[in-house]
Amino acid sequence: MFFCKKGYVNNCTDENGGWALGCRIDGGQAEYVRVPFADQGLNKIPEGVTDRQALLVGDVLATGYWAARISEITEEDTVLIIGAGPTGICTLLSVMLKNPKCIIMCEKDENRIHFINEHYPEVLTVSPEECFDFVQDHSDHGGADVVLEVAGAESTFRLAWECARPNATVTVVALYDKAQVLPLPDMYGKNLTFRTGGVDGCDCEKTLKLIAEGKINTEPLITHTYPLSRIEEAYELFENKRDGVIKVAVEC
Repeated sequence: MFFCKKGYVNNCTDENGGWALGCRIDGGQAEYVRVPFADQGLNKIPEGVTDRQALLVGDVLATGYWAARISEITEEDTVLIIGAGPTGICTLLSVMLKNPKCIIMCEKDENRIHFINEHYPEVLTVSPEECFDFVQDHSDHGGADVVLEVAGAESTFRLAWECARPNATVTVVALYDKAQVLPLPDMYGKNLTFRTGGVDGCDCEKTLKLIAEGKINTEPLITHTYPLSRIEEAYELFENKRDGVIKVAVEC
């Protein structure tokens, strides 16, 4: 009850709460799903918001919004987002609500870079190889004020703290295949603050309201739609990143 009362619903200690759905019990990419505590954990989609508009609220948008919220971004900040996949773009949409002075997105995939340039032309883009020097050239104090690591590779984990200015905030919401190590001797004197998190559903009601108000639009991320009968094709497309896919919607 302690974590739930504090709003940290992901950390619910009940065996059927928090991360249970899809982790400890079956769900949720199926036609029918049993949802424990549905009377407590679900949010009503506002009038005028379509299922397609709300589709990403409980997963990648929840992660992106959480990442932006815990980063405490100000309008004076230069913000670097590492990773322009679905979660990275949702992080971008949430960061844009904070109106920082400059947003830079680092991504190696040319299709994703093109997507960012096409849909969010005010955002600067750069490849990982050029990221450090690019951030130095586009920041005022030797690096980004806030770095959000959404890519999940050993190289991007290191790049995150390398591109941060001294006394910056580094927010890590990526998932990694193996444990990452902070090389503290190399970081000595940077005085960085690290914040971590994951898919936290505590802000879903707020993000649904923002969608209803036209302040967040995740529909451009849904680049492909498949019926449930062809879900294997959808998975194959997404896994292999074919045809410029960002996110796939599956309709029942």
